[in-house]
Amino acid sequence: MVRRLKKEEALKLVVRIKPWRLRGRYIVRSVKTRDFAEALDLLKRVARVAEKVRHHPDVELGYGYLRLKLTTHDAGGLTLRDFRLAERVERIMRAWIRARAGAPRR
Repeated sequence: MVRRLKKEEALKLVVRIKPWRLRGRYIVRSVKTRDFAEALDLLKRVARVAEKVRHHPDVELGYGYLRLKLTTHDAGGLTLRDFRLAERVERIMRAWIRARAGAPRR
């Protein structure tokens, strides 16, 4: 089993992956999208990485937003796996935001 992080450890790590936030036993990230299809497209990009590392976020998806929550359920809280995946997801989101800023509005 993977070691669960202490709250102090999680607080030190979460500042490295802004705008992720610590919420109890989760780290969370939300992003606004133009519509449902755009949110789904972004989720598909995240899903590819999550599948590769075999660690999956809890997801809320709706018109104009995507919300991700990471925790290691088997450990009963946050582990380094959550923060490593969050770093990878954040790279995806930043690239998506940059590409979207350069694209014409639908």
